Amino acid sequence: MIDSPRGFRPRALVLLSGGLDSVLAAELLRRQGVEVVGITFTTPFFGSQGGRKAAAQLGIPLEVVDITEPHLEVVKNPRFGYGKNLNPCIDCHVLMVRVALERMEQLGAHFVATGEVLGERPKSQNRQALDLVARFSGAGDLLLRPLSAKLLPPTRPEIQGWVDREGLLDIRGRSRKRQMRLAEEWGIGEYQTPAGGCLLTDPGFSRRLRALMEATRDFDAGDVELVKVGRQFWIRGNLLVLGRRHAENERLWELRRPGDRVFKEKHRPGPTALWRPYVPGAELTEEDLREIARWLGLYGKGKKPLPVEEIVEVGFTEEDVPTDEAARRETQTGQKGDLA
Repeated sequence: MIDSPRGFRPRALVLLSGGLDSVLAAELLRRQGVEVVGITFTTPFFGSQGGRKAAAQLGIPLEVVDITEPHLEVVKNPRFGYGKNLNPCIDCHVLMVRVALERMEQLGAHFVATGEVLGERPKSQNRQALDLVARFSGAGDLLLRPLSAKLLPPTRPEIQGWVDREGLLDIRGRSRKRQMRLAEEWGIGEYQTPAGGCLLTDPGFSRRLRALMEATRDFDAGDVELVKVGRQFWIRGNLLVLGRRHAENERLWELRRPGDRVFKEKHRPGPTALWRPYVPGAELTEEDLREIARWLGLYGKGKKPLPVEEIVEVGFTEEDVPTDEAARRETQTGQKGDLA
């Protein structure tokens, strides 16, 4: 314990993704007598499942925060650019630490901690990137990285004696052997793989999202949910999505919104096709209908293009369309799927 004579017990708000590094950071602080509260985030690109499982395994309370709106702005316009795919990791870390800092007083915490490891990710966890996160989040020296702390300048929790700097670690680089040994030693058996929960690191999904961004910079969470589903074709700047199985056909029906058009093959079961306009003032042309019929036929039971006369539009009313908020509540998982 590092309690002062007055009985002060520091509390840390730890960013808990569910990955091994964040779990170890939380456990390391707890072993120093720090009271640990986890905080995890949800967006259309990742959910809170990993953080929830990690908090349950560690036996600590967890704050779950939906950061969809500010995170979408980060994805559209990252100050520090993207990683290998469309993952704006530095900007994302800045946002999450900033939100944690805003929640710190409310949760009675004294500082923020993360599982970041110096040099583990060349772009987002080099020394400059770590400094940028501390600076632009506003956390400054209230941000502690327990796994690499001995390689970094002392932070306020260390200077104030809230944590013992000598008991922190000096992990560096991409190898995770030390982390895995610690996990075994501390009895930590379950954790996510690195970046395993973020769709923005997935090349297939990133290609889909990039196509959406080229069509419009004004996309929202509902558009993101749509590009997760089915087979996708861009026709004259507008998006056509075909379900590949019954569950995806149902999902397309849930995601429809005013202005969308839904089509099916007339005489036999097959894919549902949802057409969403992104070109201002776009209207379906005969050429578009022929293209929709073509894809419905090729991916239907007949495996060949259909004439337009063999497809039918499925109508719906305004009352049938879920509100944006309802749709968001239904679709916060952000899990990787089949993006073929």
